[in-house]
Amino acid sequence: MEITIDRDTLLNTLSNAYGIIEKKTTLPILSNVLIEAKEKKIRITATDLDIIYSEEIPINELKKEGSTTTSANILYDILRKLEANAKVELSLQSPNKLKLTSGNSKFNLLCIPADNYPLSDEDIQQKSFEVSSNKLLKLLNKTKISISNDETRHYLNGIYLHKINNKNLSFLCAVATDSHRLSSSSLEIDPNTQIESIILPKKAIFQLISLLEKNVNNVKISNNKSKIKFEVGNGILISKVIDGRFPDYTKVVPTDNNKTLKIKLNEFKNSIERVTTVSADRKEGLKMMISKDALQLSVNSPNSGEGIENLKSNFDSESMNISFNSRYLSDITSQIESDFIVINLKDSGSPALIKDLSDSNSFHVVMPMKI
Repeated sequence: MEITIDRDTLLNTLSNAYGIIEKKTTLPILSNVLIEAKEKKIRITATDLDIIYSEEIPINELKKEGSTTTSANILYDILRKLEANAKVELSLQSPNKLKLTSGNSKFNLLCIPADNYPLSDEDIQQKSFEVSSNKLLKLLNKTKISISNDETRHYLNGIYLHKINNKNLSFLCAVATDSHRLSSSSLEIDPNTQIESIILPKKAIFQLISLLEKNVNNVKISNNKSKIKFEVGNGILISKVIDGRFPDYTKVVPTDNNKTLKIKLNEFKNSIERVTTVSADRKEGLKMMISKDALQLSVNSPNSGEGIENLKSNFDSESMNISFNSRYLSDITSQIESDFIVINLKDSGSPALIKDLSDSNSFHVVMPMKI
């Protein structure tokens, strides 16, 4: 293998794959990226055996086709430190040595032959469908905040993707919950779209989000019961799905919360940020004293003190008090797009339903705290 490529192009592709690489692994080859040069293109591939990402990029000059694997960490670090817009030459000297040359810099990198690299089948026997990158990104961002970190309930360690039908419309629906809060968001899709209901793992979600943030075109999606494939730009991300059954989340979505609290989003968000300053880990309960046209937020930390703030609001019922985990509310306010946040309540012991006035297809459910 002997090629010349733009440093910036190679670095960008490697950064797309870099998040998949395991820093500590019992299989040394999983710390490597696979580099394949063929037909004036190279393909960069990374895998951790659960997720695989590959991307094809053009090269300036192909003198000799070939393939190898080398340390992703070292290659990424070298490219990052080279001058912008530099040309990079890669030349395979032997099965175990890759020479990298750029300007006055020369490196001899250790390799493992490409034949040893674990590759999975990219062919998913399911018709693909397309969605907007921006809409899919919003869908994931609005629901990722409620993903559980409790590994004893592995089926909650991801986002549940499934198709729902409402009247004559069909939606791709994403739901996540950690049993204390739940987030749901949907985007409209063609009624003929085929998709298996799956749970997308957390690592794949954050990898996909980083790809979507750089992409403006549509994303192609196809899946079966064990894998899901996303075609984003020039890259392909394939992930195993979580083997488990997602709970029936519809049972916990309140249907009789008829008390409505409406607050200016930025005022609410900033007020939470200020009063929780007295709580070192931001896990203290945030007490909300609600009246017709005013809202008092307070946090009382036995180790640090108390923070209190009053702000204007609109409440269509009798005064009531309720408390929530302040971090949960902060996470939700970060995903609201409207100028106002609407919180539908029942009583101080029942979950709240939080809505975004600018997005009727998204909502959040939060359990109250006893403080």
